[in-house]
Amino acid sequence: MNHELPERITVDPLVMSGHPCIRGMRVTVANVLRLLAAHHETERILHAYPYLERADIDACLEYAALLTEESPLEVTV
Repeated sequence: MNHELPERITVDPLVMSGHPCIRGMRVTVANVLRLLAAHHETERILHAYPYLERADIDACLEYAALLTEESPLEVTV
């Protein structure tokens, strides 16, 4: 990836097998994105993960946006 990670997203091979996480915690960006895709509201996510902040969820969305700019997925119709 040529873009810098959003400030709150960390990648550490010793945490969650190197998957992008929020602030070094064991909460992956993918998990937060899955919750958002399942129509969980931000407030519900923050209630389920009280150690997260709204800015963490925003950083996950920013990270996902950067990934889609880097290499578009092939879609089969």
